[in-house]
Amino acid sequence: MERILVTGGAGFIGSHLCERLIDEGCDVICLDNYFTGSKDNIRHLLGNDRFELVRHDVTTPYYAEVDQIYNLACPASPVHYQYNPIKTVKTSFYGALNMLGLAKRVKARILQASTSEVYGDPDIHPQVESYWGHVNPVGARSCYDEGKRAAETLFTDYRRQHRLRIKIVRIFNTYGPRMNPNDGRVVSNFIVQALTGKDITIYGDGSQTRSFQYIDDLIEGLMRMMRTDDDFTGPVNIGNPGEFSMLRLAHEVIRLTGSKSSVIFKPLPSDDPRQRKPDISLAFEKLDGWQPTVGLEDGLVKTIAYFDRILSNRTSR
Repeated sequence: MERILVTGGAGFIGSHLCERLIDEGCDVICLDNYFTGSKDNIRHLLGNDRFELVRHDVTTPYYAEVDQIYNLACPASPVHYQYNPIKTVKTSFYGALNMLGLAKRVKARILQASTSEVYGDPDIHPQVESYWGHVNPVGARSCYDEGKRAAETLFTDYRRQHRLRIKIVRIFNTYGPRMNPNDGRVVSNFIVQALTGKDITIYGDGSQTRSFQYIDDLIEGLMRMMRTDDDFTGPVNIGNPGEFSMLRLAHEVIRLTGSKSSVIFKPLPSDDPRQRKPDISLAFEKLDGWQPTVGLEDGLVKTIAYFDRILSNRTSR
């Protein structure tokens, strides 16, 4: 039985990972400071004797005997990571540094949840892992983009200098139940606006594209990556190569919710990428044929049902 530490474990992705690891028979320590995570996401796990919840900020060291570490802690939506950009950079850098120090001390395998944002506004399409990116180091989004890039540097240098067993995964847009309704991400924004009868807001002309993967596909990819041979460190893209424009996504959400919402357009934020689509050839090769299995419509139906339930609960209180 492995003992596994998940930083950011009460967040959207972290809570699903904790749940899956427990289902696999692991002991899980969930670390979170609740800046964007919530106890509601892991409340159903609190009575499980394989689950331990610790309130902790990864910018300060943490000590535990563990076999594996998934380092997920960091605000991931523009609304949250731009709220306190210095804290965001510190979380990415010091969080990585502290978890790498722990992994070195206890000889644990460690995975860094990096992001497609390391590619910035890409000059190549789709994005492959060998692409170095096109990132503005002094823009409004830089606290997140550059923080994650610095974390990747720390991970690779710990590998070179200390032979640490590292894994780096670059996560592309992910959606599903337990997303924060107020996180400002496009899927949650569109669904909440549609369910509440508000206009659906598109920034720009709606032609910019994203690739959306359902949470279950991501969790499967993360766990397969952790199980790979020590010689394979990544980085590896984990995402759905299906590409959708913002305008198409908005109309799909309207159709699936049965909403009467209209679509309105506002100016595009600075440094917002025009295109985002992963090349997942490496993931397919190295992760036992991993590829997304949940289509956008099926995933949206499940996500809409989740938001409909939590919005109804709020109204009834």
